[in-house]
Amino acid sequence: MNDQLKSHSKKKWKVRYSVLAVLWLCWLFSFLDRMVITIALPFIGEDLSLNTTQQGLLLSIFFAGYALFQIPGGMLADKFGFRRVMSVAIVWWSIFTSVTGLVFSYPLLLILRFVFGLGEACLPGAAYKGIATYFPSKQRGTATGIQSTVNTLGPALAAIAAAAIIAAFGWRMVFIIMGIPGILIGVYIWFKFKDNPKDHPKMTEEELAELDEDVLETKVSSKKKSDVSFKELLKKPILWQMALIWFFFDITFWGFTSWLPSYLINEKGLSLMDTGLYSALPYLVGTVGIILGGYISDKMTGNRKWVFVPNAIAGGLALYFMFQASSLTMVILYQCLAAFFMFLAQGGFWAMVVDSLPSKIMASGTSMVNCFGSIAGFISPLLMGYMIQVSGGSFNSSFIMMIIALAVAAVIAMTIRGKGKGKSDQIDVAS
Repeated sequence: MNDQLKSHSKKKWKVRYSVLAVLWLCWLFSFLDRMVITIALPFIGEDLSLNTTQQGLLLSIFFAGYALFQIPGGMLADKFGFRRVMSVAIVWWSIFTSVTGLVFSYPLLLILRFVFGLGEACLPGAAYKGIATYFPSKQRGTATGIQSTVNTLGPALAAIAAAAIIAAFGWRMVFIIMGIPGILIGVYIWFKFKDNPKDHPKMTEEELAELDEDVLETKVSSKKKSDVSFKELLKKPILWQMALIWFFFDITFWGFTSWLPSYLINEKGLSLMDTGLYSALPYLVGTVGIILGGYISDKMTGNRKWVFVPNAIAGGLALYFMFQASSLTMVILYQCLAAFFMFLAQGGFWAMVVDSLPSKIMASGTSMVNCFGSIAGFISPLLMGYMIQVSGGSFNSSFIMMIIALAVAAVIAMTIRGKGKGKSDQIDVAS
């Protein structure tokens, strides 16, 4: 009897869960490595005598490299497999993370952040391809939501860890330390992952049957969706709709994420450790939101946009009340509400993207969408830095910009046609 219970318990844990756990770690350290600079920024600015526009460029230059190599990185993952591309990418960016702490020149720091961005650009497409490879369609929304919790936990942990390390050792040491774990993870992926689930020694017949069933369902529909080329994908309106949604959403996301610590320090007068704590709170709340968004989206297959639209609007309203609030308590409350709704919307959005694209070109397609977000990530921190400088240190105009961007993203999402409950949103070649 005990042997049967043990056997049943072992069967519950599937290879795809282990794959997702490692993908989650990759995303976590990608966010830790890119986000610690937001906490370190006031100290870097003081150390190198930088104004807010120069600081904004330091935040934005990462996204120049990130955007430039998004699509090529996705194409490489589709051609050579997500395992090779992801392992090389994480080792690459981890090395440049550590080297950042050794630089004393502003121009050289800009170059390093750009090259760092080139490495991280390969991760999104490879990671989404990993999910599409190991997870059946019915679980991709939930898997994407779980993976996307790093969008919340990454900045939260970065805020707390960076504040503690900077307080003890200075801003340079935080970069040197953060680069080490990624190298170890990259080596693990190279030796332990398989691009084809059938080659994985621990895959069960049950798991393979679920994936095969997914392939059969795909082939039954009007035309083989697995045969869609990236060139054909570029002709599909839904790809450009999703790319534009993500562009405007990321105008807000990266503006909020990049400048929140400086807002709390300069506008609200918080100490370094208080800033680390209060900067982390909205992302901890957002962790719940992003998982919930992916889960709800799996229950609304064919109408996933209705997870995104109302929550994007609610997030914009919370941002409005945040910059209008006079007391610190209300500022913290509204920033947490804004994060909850925005991340709930994000969980629903990426579930829609992953369910819409054929597995064969998943990395290229998701990289195309994420590329637009990367362009927004370049524009938003730099533009906000300039707006703060010309307004004499006020954050009001930049908050208004973020609210408008969320509203535009919601309007574009309204134009996506649903396919009815229970039906996949996947792109139909014949349409």
